[in-house]
Amino acid sequence: MKDGSGEDQNVAPSVYSHVSRPGSHRYKNAKKGLPFNVMLVGESGLGRTTFLNTLCERTVVSSNDKTNAEQAHIAEPMQFKHHTVEMDEDGMKIILNIIDTPGFGDGIDNEACFTQIQEYLETQFDEVLAEENRIKRNPKFKDSRVHALVYFITPTGHSLREIDIEMMKRLGSRVNIIPVIGRSDSLTPRELVLFKQRIMNDIAQYEIPVFSFPDGEDEDDEETVEENAELRAMMPFAVVGCEEVINEDGRPMRVRNYPWGVVQVDNDEHSDFDRLRYVLLNSHIGDLRDRTQNEIYELYRTEKLSGNTAALANAANAANVQQSSHIMTAA
Repeated sequence: MKDGSGEDQNVAPSVYSHVSRPGSHRYKNAKKGLPFNVMLVGESGLGRTTFLNTLCERTVVSSNDKTNAEQAHIAEPMQFKHHTVEMDEDGMKIILNIIDTPGFGDGIDNEACFTQIQEYLETQFDEVLAEENRIKRNPKFKDSRVHALVYFITPTGHSLREIDIEMMKRLGSRVNIIPVIGRSDSLTPRELVLFKQRIMNDIAQYEIPVFSFPDGEDEDDEETVEENAELRAMMPFAVVGCEEVINEDGRPMRVRNYPWGVVQVDNDEHSDFDRLRYVLLNSHIGDLRDRTQNEIYELYRTEKLSGNTAALANAANAANVQQSSHIMTAA
C-alpha cells in the first residue's frame, strides 16, 4: 500500500478484504475503476480525518493539513473538502471520492450547515438530470452523486441530540445515511451497548430514514439475508480510528494505546470499523450505488419534474387570467 506521497507504508489491511459476498462485485469489469462517492459529516473532534486515513489505509490528510490546535476554539464556516484515492479491493479498482465537511456543527446556529449540505447533494442530482436531458451526452461526464453519507454521532452515552435528529431527518431522502458513533472507545462496553439501543430507539421514534440494509424479502441468497440481519443489529457502527501501526506477531496492526490498555482498531471486539469498511468498499458498494440511482435519485427527479410541470401550469394559468382581464377591460 502507498500513501499520498507515493512511498510504501506498512499498513494493516482489512480482515474482511479477502471475503466477498456473492454478487457483491458486479462492477469488477469497470476498466477505469468504479467511482464511489462518500461524504463524512460530524462535529470537530469526532475523528473524521483519522477515519478517512484509516479507511483508505494511507495518509490522505497529513497532520500538517489538520486544523491548528491554537485556532481550534474559533468556529469556522463549514467547507467541502474533496479527496480522491484509487484503491484495489478484492480485485476491484475503486475510485474513492471523499467529501469531508470541516466546520459542521461547530457554530451556535447550524441551520446554514443543513442547507449547504442539502444544496450540495441536490446540485449533484441536478447535474445528472441536465446531462440526461442533453441531445448529445458528454462521454466524459462524471457522476458526482453521493452514494453514502457517514454521519458521526457524539459519544454522549445518552441519546441522539437535536442536531443529529434534524440532520438525518432532513437529508435521509437525499442520500444513504450510515450513522456511526465517533470515538466509541470513550465509552465502556456496557455504556456502548445501551447507547446503541437508545440511538436506534430514537431513529425508530422519530422515523429517521437511515440506510438499514435490505431485509431480504426479495433476496434468495441466505448468506446475504443473514449478513444484513447481522449488520442491522450492529447499527449504529461504533468506530475507532487510528493511524499508528505496530507489528504484532509479524502482522501489522492499527492500535490506540491508553494507560488502561490497548484498543485494536481491526478487532471486532474493540471496534466496528473494519466491518464498516467492508460494507462501504466491498459487500454493499453495489447496493449503495443502486439505491442512490433507482430510489433516491428517481424520487428527486420525479419531485423536480413534477415541480417544473406545476410551475409551468401555474404560469400558464396566470397568463390566461391576465389575458381574460385585458379582454374584459377592452370590452
